[in-house]
Parts: sequence; C-alpha cells; structure tokens
Amino acid sequence: MTELGLYLAKKSISKAGVSEKTGISRSRLSELTLNESTHLRAKELYLIALAIDVDPCEVLNELYKDVNLEKK
Repeated sequence: MTELGLYLAKKSISKAGVSEKTGISRSRLSELTLNESTHLRAKELYLIALAIDVDPCEVLNELYKDVNLEKK
C-alpha cells in the first residue's frame, strides 16, 4: 500500500466517494493507493484534499514526510 493509501485508510475515507467528488476514476485511485510505482500528480493531490476537506499541504506533508534535502 502506498503512503496515499495508508493516509486514506487512517482517515477512513472511501475511495469511491473521493472518485465521485473528484472525477478521478476508481481504477486510477486504486493504482495511486496500491502501486508504489504510480506517480501522484499535483492536481490529483489537490483534488483529493478538496474532496476530503483537508488542507492540501497536510496531505503533501504526510505523504512526503521522509523527503529531505541532501546536505552537502
């Protein structure tokens, strides 16, 4: 499961409901939540955040909390 999948599961959010509100297909949401090699687009992240009524930055920070700048 991807970080997005874990995030939605933790918040008990229905992928069907998100699909209906955003227009993102159920199959695309399944790929985004199950397949680590599937890339989440910024517009998709923004639409998902709007659909679940959270700040897009909250979703971004949660999904990419392990990403840091490499110190030189």
